[in-house]
Amino acid sequence: MPVLIFFITHWFLSLFCQTFFLHRYASHKMFRMSLFWERLFYFFTFFFQGASFLNPRAYAIMHRMHHAYSDTEKDPHSPHFFKDVWQMTLRTKDIYLNYAKYNQEPEPPFRGNYPEWKGLDKLSNYWALRILFGVGYFAFYYFFATAWWQYLLLPVHFFIGPVQGAIVNWCGHKYGYSNYDNADHSKNSLPLDFLLMGELMQNNHHKSPNSPNFAKKWFEVDPTYPIMLLFHALRIIQLKKV
Repeated sequence: MPVLIFFITHWFLSLFCQTFFLHRYASHKMFRMSLFWERLFYFFTFFFQGASFLNPRAYAIMHRMHHAYSDTEKDPHSPHFFKDVWQMTLRTKDIYLNYAKYNQEPEPPFRGNYPEWKGLDKLSNYWALRILFGVGYFAFYYFFATAWWQYLLLPVHFFIGPVQGAIVNWCGHKYGYSNYDNADHSKNSLPLDFLLMGELMQNNHHKSPNSPNFAKKWFEVDPTYPIMLLFHALRIIQLKKV
């Protein structure tokens, strides 16, 4: 039981940081927040993604490219140009690292207006620190695992950010239904969406990329949106009018 609680907690905390901070804030700026809160959520993203922390600048650049070139050959991670999710993930990794390491500059429309914290970014790039996170995950399993099969969950902890991104990019553009004709292959994958906190309502999101609520129909629920409304009420963030 402790291992399953740890896994579920890590999954949803990492996922929340990805959808709330990396996606809805860094990439789309759906809301404003003070520098204090920006740095706090920046640190939370680093801590909860841990061994697979995704740089907000590189994430934002790639996601903006994804919207501009959705399901074309210039899309960084369209599943329709790869034979499997592994190939797509490797290609995404190469593009991501080019931006994370400043080996390549993005086109002008994709630059700027994303959070940067050069000190933390530099720290997170040390392999020793990422390995230390991995050692921490393994140590928890060593002391609390009660069956051998629980160790099969460990790789997800090591690569939790890319794993969640790969599921969204692959499933969200291949499986499900469409409410809108967006001239791409974006889909809503509702049966799986609760596990991705709204991220699998890709068709809705591509229709209204700046809307903080990814749900559009009465039967659709975006689990992240009520949290954003609460943060807005508490003045942690200021939602923008769409």
